[in-house]
Amino acid sequence: MTPLLHSRRGLVLFSGAALATLAGCSITPRILPVDGATDDTRGALPLVNALRAKHGLSPVSASSPTARAAAEQAVRMARANQMSHLIGFGDDFGARMKRNGVPLPAAENIASGQADVTAAVEAWINSPKHLENMLGNYRMMGVAMARSPSTARPYWAMVLSA
Repeated sequence: MTPLLHSRRGLVLFSGAALATLAGCSITPRILPVDGATDDTRGALPLVNALRAKHGLSPVSASSPTARAAAEQAVRMARANQMSHLIGFGDDFGARMKRNGVPLPAAENIASGQADVTAAVEAWINSPKHLENMLGNYRMMGVAMARSPSTARPYWAMVLSA
């Protein structure tokens, strides 16, 4: 039997994996879809980075793992129609971050009811604990929104990570 890399099929598979790896190096990462969530990282990034610059801090960058973790949390809250970091018995922030490939330390901001990403970021800025998270020693960020299936209320989540 021919080793996989020495066969034509193996070469095609290897080439495809290499292209997929290179494609992941784009400036604006694409997250794996989370049904019911929208990725609002692009809208939040300039707002958060302007805030960080005002405080003499380096900017954060968009990342696929943080965006996916934010999308997952927004959807969880929307489905439960509840704004909470922990939803259900046995919920674990660290396990959620690990499952999404988010490097620790990490922080999460949540909000509900804001009409757009600007209003959600402003709500976080006006909350001391959420502001502290946005001014923390983080390098990556993702923001997502999901609407409650029963009420259409928007639920927002931001994940920041080292």
